[in-house]
Amino acid sequence: MATHRTKMLIIGSGPAGYSAAIYAARAMLEPIVVQGLQPGGQLTITTDVENYPGFRDVVQGPWLMEEMKAQAEHVGTRMMYDIIVSVDLQNGSPFRAVGDSGDEYIADTIVIATGAQAKWLGAPGEQELGGKGVSACATCDGFFYRGKKVAVIGGGNTAVEEALYLTNHSDDVTLIHRRDELRAEKILQDRLFKNPKISTLWNKTVESFEAGEDGALSHLVLKDTQTGETSTIDVDGAFVAIGHAPATELFKGKLAMDESGYLDVEPGTPKTAIPGVFAAGDVTDHVYRQAVTAAGMGCMAALDGERYLAARADAPGEQVTEAAE
Repeated sequence: MATHRTKMLIIGSGPAGYSAAIYAARAMLEPIVVQGLQPGGQLTITTDVENYPGFRDVVQGPWLMEEMKAQAEHVGTRMMYDIIVSVDLQNGSPFRAVGDSGDEYIADTIVIATGAQAKWLGAPGEQELGGKGVSACATCDGFFYRGKKVAVIGGGNTAVEEALYLTNHSDDVTLIHRRDELRAEKILQDRLFKNPKISTLWNKTVESFEAGEDGALSHLVLKDTQTGETSTIDVDGAFVAIGHAPATELFKGKLAMDESGYLDVEPGTPKTAIPGVFAAGDVTDHVYRQAVTAAGMGCMAALDGERYLAARADAPGEQVTEAAE
């Protein structure tokens, strides 16, 4: 067990965490990134990435995260293969966090970039066909289904928004919902029902995702929630849209969050209610959830953290942590 000291501790290692690290390191804050259970975040389970600026050709999600990590290390970030299991925010800066390893982290500022995970159905074939026809992000992957038949599973705002978005690429979109009415806002429902490209299957659950001879998704097996009868629907792509779960369990009772568990921040900033604690990326963003927006928020968090430390340094009697040990 060891004690690590830093001016900025970054919890999480997706686009938000790595971008915060790059900016913090260039500001000579000698940041530490505790990478967590899934280093690289959700992009490490994404195959083709075609909407991140700077690459004319498709790049692979894991490769992109490795490059961000390497860039952060190159400019002076320390990467720790650990998982933060407790954190003391209430006593103010310097903050103390403890890793699963038993190591202690003492930091003048904290950037929370623990992200969120898409909720999945848990049906057979769902994970096996991820990136081969099954997705949880139409904005990310809808482009790959131009002119093809796609389905969206869900009945809330996310599902309806995904279905509407997919009509930009497909003329054959089916919304599959387990009930006989949607939970989405009325204005979204009106748009959905008026769109001739979208059809709806009511009272249906997905029993399994089935592959074709090429190994990619070919059809869904459905079960009627009222009669129990099974049926199939041929699709090239299926988008699971039943919501996301932010990774904020560690901060419950310590930071303000909304009813879904997303961390509250000052509008337009990454600032939480506790000075010196910032939140960036999907852990606070339930609207956009894109790699590029997460990276931008990571940049903002690092810049605001640097300003926070500069203001403290100018205040009489204040001290900041020395270089990481």
